[in-house]
Amino acid sequence: MSETPHPPVHGRVDRDGRLVSADSRLLALQLGAGGDSSGSIAVPQLAGIVRLARTLGIPVSRNVMAADGDVDLELWVRAVPDAEGVRLTIGGWQPATPEAVDPALAAGRSTLTSELTAEGRWQCNARLVLTDASPEFSSNLGLSDPVGESIARLFRLIEDEAGDLPIITALAEPGSGFRQLVEPRAIPGYRGWLTGTVLPSNDGTIAGFAGSFGWAEPRPPARLLPSAPQPPAQPFIERLDRALRAPLGRIIGEADTIRQAREGELDPQYSGYAQDIAAAGRHLLGLVDDMADLHAVERADFTIPVEPVDLADIARRAASLLGVSAADRNIRIDAPGDDEALMAMGDFRRALQIMVNLVSNAVRYTPPGSMVWIRPELEGDIAAIVVADMGKGIAPEDQTRIFERFERVDPSEPGGSGLGLYISRRLARAMGGDIGVDSAPGKGARFVLTLAAASQTDEAAATE
Repeated sequence: MSETPHPPVHGRVDRDGRLVSADSRLLALQLGAGGDSSGSIAVPQLAGIVRLARTLGIPVSRNVMAADGDVDLELWVRAVPDAEGVRLTIGGWQPATPEAVDPALAAGRSTLTSELTAEGRWQCNARLVLTDASPEFSSNLGLSDPVGESIARLFRLIEDEAGDLPIITALAEPGSGFRQLVEPRAIPGYRGWLTGTVLPSNDGTIAGFAGSFGWAEPRPPARLLPSAPQPPAQPFIERLDRALRAPLGRIIGEADTIRQAREGELDPQYSGYAQDIAAAGRHLLGLVDDMADLHAVERADFTIPVEPVDLADIARRAASLLGVSAADRNIRIDAPGDDEALMAMGDFRRALQIMVNLVSNAVRYTPPGSMVWIRPELEGDIAAIVVADMGKGIAPEDQTRIFERFERVDPSEPGGSGLGLYISRRLARAMGGDIGVDSAPGKGARFVLTLAAASQTDEAAATE
């Protein structure tokens, strides 16, 4: 007979990471790990979850194992950030037992490297678009020139046992490492690992990712690897995109390397130069991304296949991607809860691109110390995601203009290329939806992405 689980215990951590209250069992675990009753969390697994929840500003839930003396306990931990710190609810408290797990995930946890063969290095920007790839990376995946392609388009990202994507959760700590299980979309049924590091930018936000790829055993036989096709003749914009992306990525990487030199190794003046170079490179790379998207959405034959997608989940992912930059400006992103879902007909990657643009704009124009809201709404057969900010608002006469090419509310303010909203609306309309805005000067702005709601028949067909 299995042991009856211990009732959940509760605790609270302040904004500095110190334990300020705890039920007796949590307090015993803290003291047993060498911590103080009112000191920093001493259990590394709990401290990591608290830090992640505090940084992203959203609730985080996951299963962990923690040592209690000579016993490994299996715990279910939920960390909910608020104005005072983080509230903890911890359940389970059962001795850990071996479980049948995905062999590839088991290989990922192993410290042995015999099952992992490096197949080349890669680097991407914060939008998960490859900016550099070694010849080995390309040839071993049967790719002619993957630079400019999205990681999500090349690979299916696989959640770990806690239901997280390591490449996303690593965003909470620029400079930290991750190991993400993937399945190349061109070679279904075989899995590999993207092992890498989060690259911090000069302002503490995320510059991108860099690392290596390796197959998890069994690796696919050579006959299954797609042969790299010869690229056809490309329009000028596409040639320009590929010509600029890799050099800009290298410029940014080298500038960041120079800037991160230890104090005393580099004159502070040159460190400032490197910071300016990296910032200018990122601005140009963002413009390259926008021009490539602009070329795609304005083609006469541009279409987006749709399938059921969860807009609430996409909104949570967009909030996670932008959580660090928002926290740097003391802005909280209030995203849909983990238990909320809103099924719509769309494309996951394109819907995420739209949400990242809308939330990024909201963070940019919201004053420090305030909040951005993201709310899912269902009205009949229309699914909507509302992104509301507390900025200075948009005058009625500007609400049409901002959706045009190269237009911004105030061109004198720092910002992007003026293509984000134009591209986002084109993408939304290509999926059968739209984007609208409701705003007034001094009252913030509400941008609304609408798509057709997915019916139960649509959802059933998608799971077959």
